[in-house]
Amino acid sequence: MIINYRNKIADSWSLIKSITIVRLFNIILIKVSFLISYVFKKNFHSGMPVSISVEPTTSCNLQCKECPSGKRIFTRPTGKLNLELFNTIISQLGKNLTYLTLYFQGEPYLNPDFFTFVKEARSKNIYVATSTNGHFLTKENAVKTIESGLNRLIISVDGIDQHTYEQYRQGGDLGKVTEGIKNLVMARNEKKYTIYIILQFIVFAFNEHQIDAIKKLAKELGVDEVQIKTAQIYDYEKGNPLIPCDDKFSRYIKKDDGLYYLKKKTKNKCYRMWSSCVLSWDGLVVPCCFDKDAEFRMGDLKVESFKTIWTNNKYNDFRNQVLKNRNTNSICNNCSE
Repeated sequence: MIINYRNKIADSWSLIKSITIVRLFNIILIKVSFLISYVFKKNFHSGMPVSISVEPTTSCNLQCKECPSGKRIFTRPTGKLNLELFNTIISQLGKNLTYLTLYFQGEPYLNPDFFTFVKEARSKNIYVATSTNGHFLTKENAVKTIESGLNRLIISVDGIDQHTYEQYRQGGDLGKVTEGIKNLVMARNEKKYTIYIILQFIVFAFNEHQIDAIKKLAKELGVDEVQIKTAQIYDYEKGNPLIPCDDKFSRYIKKDDGLYYLKKKTKNKCYRMWSSCVLSWDGLVVPCCFDKDAEFRMGDLKVESFKTIWTNNKYNDFRNQVLKNRNTNSICNNCSE
């Protein structure tokens, strides 16, 4: 549900303005190469990523139930992206890059260089978005967020009262989050900057009755949009108490055998494998955001260039596998794309 159409248009215009002639040509290359690959079921790839996700940190202040970062179950190390590596990423990809998501796992505001990352990317006219649990939006950080030039901020709020909210966002304080949203909206109004603020509501069994109420709360807080999002559940096959009762808000459906399955049938294709990728805080290049533990490592930006990784045999073999039998890749088995 869009709350503020005027800001939505302004946000769309900000994205359009980031598309230079070089970036437009790159987008066309990616789309054409993906179409050829899909038709002939064989990888043909041309162009550089249109969008990427870069991980500021794997650290987090919360312990969310279905989050590897929150549950502290990563096999990869916990750490924070440094400015030198970020500048390497921007220098190698910035010319063709349209959209940067400064988020993968962890809470991005825990990286002390977060605002510098945003400013550096925005200085290259790259559209920048991030996602936060909202606990660090103090008045000072709200102003810094606005002045950094950040285009889009997604704030997760999964309940309208503390009891409901903390059932998933364990260790979280709903009051602190709503106060932070107010700080951000106030700073935007005072500075007259353009930033698109989204309240994200992940639907679980314990909060599905609050969907109408969260829309009302969002309007009161002054955000621009509410995103109602289905939850990714790891152990879903035999059922899970987190799965909503209303199938409309669930990625999974129970069948006659008593087991749960993804509602959306996966096809042997994935545009993301051609258009985007994820870079971990320590420079690992992985195919997409569903590879949360960086199991499918295509290369390491600390030891080789991104272009070398993007076009290497390992990456091309992975793309071919997606075209032939996507479900053989474990990260594709719980994907809603």
